[in-house]
Amino acid sequence: MTPSNTPLTDTERDIYSRHILIPEIGEEGQRKLLTSSVLVVGAGGLGSPALYYLAACGIGRIGIADSDNVELSNLNRQILHGFADLGKGKTTSARRSIERLRPTVIVEEHPFRIDEQNGPDIAAAYDFVVEATDNFESKFLINDTCVRANRAFSHAGILAMYGQAMTVIPGQSPCYRCVFQEPPAPGKVRSASQGGVLGTVPGVFGAIQATEAIKFLLGMEGLLTGTLLTFDAAAMTFRKVRLPMDKRCLVCG
Repeated sequence: MTPSNTPLTDTERDIYSRHILIPEIGEEGQRKLLTSSVLVVGAGGLGSPALYYLAACGIGRIGIADSDNVELSNLNRQILHGFADLGKGKTTSARRSIERLRPTVIVEEHPFRIDEQNGPDIAAAYDFVVEATDNFESKFLINDTCVRANRAFSHAGILAMYGQAMTVIPGQSPCYRCVFQEPPAPGKVRSASQGGVLGTVPGVFGAIQATEAIKFLLGMEGLLTGTLLTFDAAAMTFRKVRLPMDKRCLVCG
């Protein structure tokens, strides 16, 4: 990646001209993004828009973690993948789409499941983590991994026409386990394969997660820390719920 004190090239000034006009970003902020790194865990409905916008906005190094292959049922919402990618690994498909958008981005593939053993070292190698998984076991695992690795991350979850998001900064805000304690019992909560997903809803929340990553990297205020943002697409309403830290939390308490 380009050192943070290296001036933007003429091409970069043109590409990111709309960013540079924003007082909170400017050239200095854009250089910061170009030297920053983000890990996205999950290259599906949430991960696809998050990855695409992170690349478009100039994040210098992006990690993609996913062990799945592209399936036909993915294509209504997982916008990084197409018919030509069916059967291929999602990390490879996602990388190729991102590199077509921005050839200079550094993309690192992690085509395996993040677990308790490999998670801390992988998370620690990035400045921010986007949790874009589709099951509770993984969401709790990423939360615990990021808290223990002292890495800020964005959580999001979607089902049918609903979604939610929150951002966690270890030691400064409540974590996912502070709010939800333990994964629900198997079969108690419907999955996307059971309850469906409106294809645009993960687009909304993937974009929110990318925005939270950018704001964190630039030191902006207004992050979704201590706040659960919920969305009802049918009513087209957003709601913010304040969240307290749980002093008895098994991970961050």
